[in-house]
Amino acid sequence: MAAFTAKDVMTLREQTGAGMMDCKRALVDADGDMNKAAELLRERGIAKAAKKATRIAAEGIVTSYIEGNTGVLLEVNCESDFVAKGDKFHDLAKVIAKQIAATKPATVEELLAQNLVGEDKTVELFIKEQIAVIGEKISVRRFTVYTSEGLLESYIHMGGTLGVMLDFDAPVNDDTKALAHDVALHVAFAKPAYMNASEVSAETIEKEKEILKKEVINEGKPEAIAEKIVMGKIKKFYEENCLLDQKFVKDADKTIAQLISETSKKIGAPVALKAYCFYVMGEGLEKKSEDLSEEVAKQVESMKK
Repeated sequence: MAAFTAKDVMTLREQTGAGMMDCKRALVDADGDMNKAAELLRERGIAKAAKKATRIAAEGIVTSYIEGNTGVLLEVNCESDFVAKGDKFHDLAKVIAKQIAATKPATVEELLAQNLVGEDKTVELFIKEQIAVIGEKISVRRFTVYTSEGLLESYIHMGGTLGVMLDFDAPVNDDTKALAHDVALHVAFAKPAYMNASEVSAETIEKEKEILKKEVINEGKPEAIAEKIVMGKIKKFYEENCLLDQKFVKDADKTIAQLISETSKKIGAPVALKAYCFYVMGEGLEKKSEDLSEEVAKQVESMKK
């Protein structure tokens, strides 16, 4: 094998825009030949994928995967709604979700650096290869992993626009499965910010009180009365934002806590919701904003190159 230096790796990286490890692997496979290594990167779609890295990926899907006592909720992004609905993109997301379930990485960076289970390549390289096939920037945005001793439940809304994952400390039977499904649907609808009141920070409550007090005083209420009104509104804040205090979306006469308690009494065994999470696809991401004339002009210009 011909020798190559770290400087060669850097030069190849600058020429192709590919990652350091991808360049090093290509140089190894090309016996140190820079031109051949560059060709290998193009053949593998990595150089092409690198050029797409600056594009905006604000479409995509939220998906889930449950295997045994492990559950994964995952958001993967791409550039267009068309790709997000395609089988290849969904298959890619499934592979990544299974990888997360098997290896339980702590961060996206750790996930990307891992070798794909059963493959001699990293997750990052696998994604770059798929970018070359699919033709758009693809990025793993976030994921949550639950390892449960009880019951896991997931719900994916409208093909991946929103996803929910729940971890119940409960025996697995028809009653608890029905409960878990109902709570998952509720979370998708109500999008609670907290599990219960104890999760709300004192700083958040003080800020909320301050805002509410100004609102009440601006309505013409005396300050002495305003304090009492504010405390009532804080109670409502908990009811609207804390999952266990929220009114069940299917039956406003009971809270989620009461719904869980009813199931516990019915089956004669303790039932508790240990954790929940939900992702709204693309929430907070910058969306691509171009008018049609700009888009056409860009396409025409790219065809000239």
